[in-house]
Amino acid sequence: MRNGEQKKNAIVTGASSGIGLAISEKLILLGYSVYALARNFSGTKYSNENFHRIKCDITETRTVEATVKKIASENEISVLVNNAGMGYFGPHEDLKLERLEQMVKTNLVAPILITKLLLKELKKNSGFLIFISSITALRSSPVGAAYSATKAGLTKFSESLFDEVRKTGVKVVTIHPDMTKSNFYNDLDFKEDNDPEYHIEPESIANILEMILNQKKGTVISEITIRPQKHRIEKKILRKKKDKIDS
Repeated sequence: MRNGEQKKNAIVTGASSGIGLAISEKLILLGYSVYALARNFSGTKYSNENFHRIKCDITETRTVEATVKKIASENEISVLVNNAGMGYFGPHEDLKLERLEQMVKTNLVAPILITKLLLKELKKNSGFLIFISSITALRSSPVGAAYSATKAGLTKFSESLFDEVRKTGVKVVTIHPDMTKSNFYNDLDFKEDNDPEYHIEPESIANILEMILNQKKGTVISEITIRPQKHRIEKKILRKKKDKIDS
């Protein structure tokens, strides 16, 4: 049965931490009920009656299809945020095949499939379809060629879909964040620099989402890039003084 109260509903992938969690919190403050998809919520301390935790591996096609269809059959979805992402970095020849496959499925295949499953619903509701891409989609990324390719593909998909569905009222938006303080870097050999001028906070991206949702009818911010004022990454090297790289 569909919701009788006409409450606004959103689906956010990768919503257990970082950007996805910040976006979920913002949507709830804006009056949405959020269906949060993630593989694991064990480290998620946030709790709210409108934050619905749904364990789902979005790289498993049949699982994500059943999950999304069930949510959409019970709720009118007006916002989809394709946020889930992962990255492996290094010389392309050194990356394991299973890691490359996992990255392509998570960053590109899953958002395309989930969008297909919800597009008719979003058309009916003149909803928002938001992709969290990456600044690497816009430039060359040595030792991150495959990652940047997945994000470039996501950006191009979003751009093309905007032109395909704009007459239906669906607002398609791509956000390109630069270095953001999150769990993304937990298993990598580098991370964002701790100095606030060298990284973005997830809450800043959530604030951009609020701005996107509050545009007057007929106006769409179709693409936006957010960057820290300065650029520096911190290498995770096990020695007394950690290396820092400026550019």
